[in-house]
Amino acid sequence: MDRIVVQKFGGTSVATEELRACVARHIERAISEGLRPVVVVSAMGRAGDPYATDTLLQLVQEAGESANGRDVDLLLSCGEVIATVVLSRFLTRRGHVARALTGAQAGLITDGRFGEARILRVEPRRVLEALAAGEIPVIAGFQGISQDGEVTTLGRGGSDTSAAALAVALSAEALEVYTDVDGIKTADPRLFPEAVTLERATYREVAELAHVGAKIIHPRAVEIAMKGKIPIRIRQTTSDAPGTLVCDDALLDPMEAEPEDRPVTGIAHIVDRCQAVVSPPAGDSSAAVQLFEALAAAGISADMIYVSPDRIAFIVAGNLEGRMKAVLQKLGWPHAVTGGLAKVSAVGAGMHGVPGVMAKIARALHQAGIEILQTTDSHANISCLIREEEVSKAVSALHREFALGKS
Repeated sequence: MDRIVVQKFGGTSVATEELRACVARHIERAISEGLRPVVVVSAMGRAGDPYATDTLLQLVQEAGESANGRDVDLLLSCGEVIATVVLSRFLTRRGHVARALTGAQAGLITDGRFGEARILRVEPRRVLEALAAGEIPVIAGFQGISQDGEVTTLGRGGSDTSAAALAVALSAEALEVYTDVDGIKTADPRLFPEAVTLERATYREVAELAHVGAKIIHPRAVEIAMKGKIPIRIRQTTSDAPGTLVCDDALLDPMEAEPEDRPVTGIAHIVDRCQAVVSPPAGDSSAAVQLFEALAAAGISADMIYVSPDRIAFIVAGNLEGRMKAVLQKLGWPHAVTGGLAKVSAVGAGMHGVPGVMAKIARALHQAGIEILQTTDSHANISCLIREEEVSKAVSALHREFALGKS
């Protein structure tokens, strides 16, 4: 059986001839190692570049009328198709035989939710045919086809999700995700230049980091790979560095496993958050139900939720503040809304059941003069709500408190 590796390249990785040469070298390295590469690409470049997703979306917005979801998805899918053909031709010029495929042609079958479709199954017959013919399949990420034949897109991070789903369907040896940084960092290097690259991390840690602000890979892709037990390697397009290996501890050599005394793996953050603190009617046990049903009906996702008989607190993205205020005013309950906030999170699979982690976080932030406005936690992360202007100071304080520079 062929040893397959799925290699996903982001939009910046395929934006220029020079970068496409870097992409080709990674593909050729995989071939030299006896692997059969299946390549997934995103639309070329970023907002402002001719074929980037945000640029195509702007075409619709400039038309002045709201287009229906079907038409928007049909347009947005073009960005990845263009990147697929361009890279396929580039590989052909280097002496390879490549086959460009849309998401639909690669067998990515989705539900019918335009703009946020979910992959239902993968039918990779044409991908396997290409491999059998000695070709390199180059597949448009971010898209698929619904069961009634409509082109759909998968939302932000959709190319990561496409690549992970294909890796599982093809029983790939690994999923390689190429980006503009050399792996998963212990913090955002733009805020904390001393952040280091993790050699390895668990699926759960990386999914948590992605959920709370790190933008290296989409959490849904990590979850799909985890279920399929496909190791992920996060690498830099312009480097041969090994990057970060993401897998279960069980997939690591026992002699290479992470020490159990590392409760925190990395620090992540999300800015532009808005907090609401609501005083529900006394004695109304259904208040939380009424509130969150009203938010859901308005298309508002709440985070960092705290509920008690006399107080309900939560946060939303800053761009939803006006819509949230309208919901609260309609309910007519006393409330206070504060904008300009951020969520800073300490993430680590080793923190569960370890006493003192919250104490260290509280101490580090207190010593840095940072007020904690609200907290939430899970088995693998502790998040603190703080003022947005204090994010850089908070990330530095937590990074040093947990000695992450020694990771």
